[in-house]
Amino acid sequence: MSDTPEGSTGFTPETARILAEVAHNRQKDKLKRPYKDHVLAVGDALADFDDDIRIAGYLHDIAEDTPMTRQALLDMGISDRAVTIIERVTRRLHDDPDDYQAGIRFVAEDHDATLVKIADNAHNSLPERVRALAEKWPDKPPVTRYDEARPVLYAAVDVEEIRLILARVNPWLLEELNDRLDEEDDTDYENLTYDLDPGADTPR
Repeated sequence: MSDTPEGSTGFTPETARILAEVAHNRQKDKLKRPYKDHVLAVGDALADFDDDIRIAGYLHDIAEDTPMTRQALLDMGISDRAVTIIERVTRRLHDDPDDYQAGIRFVAEDHDATLVKIADNAHNSLPERVRALAEKWPDKPPVTRYDEARPVLYAAVDVEEIRLILARVNPWLLEELNDRLDEEDDTDYENLTYDLDPGADTPR
């Protein structure tokens, strides 16, 4: 899945990784840690997907947190598809940037943007970071909204795509994903019956 899409430019995920590192170099996150670590982790988490998605992963916050414009990104040789993904996950470009859940629903309308947002959400939800944020904001830690966003995001893409991302960036969330799938499975396994095709030896 990591092949460069037909017609794409020479701007590679490796170039995006360098740009992300430079663009976010002096920024800090809520815990006063280097913000570039976050954007690099999100891009790395999408290594199983095509170049446009990986590029958008590394640059998912570049329109949010730097003066970079759509045209500037296009002029660098970033594909229109990758820039469109970046714009969809950029909260300040949403109709109501303060409505986080509405923004998540908007992102979930697009498959590619959802993959980027799942990687973003997963890195923000690492256990050590969750604990640190909860200690800093004991009344309502910022991670609460990440928990609420996951069911919306997960419903928008294939479960195997989710697993690929979580395995790379936050394996702890795989257990939560499996529990969620178990809850959604309403099959009555206790009373499960098999119908046999006439003349067939195996259940269908």
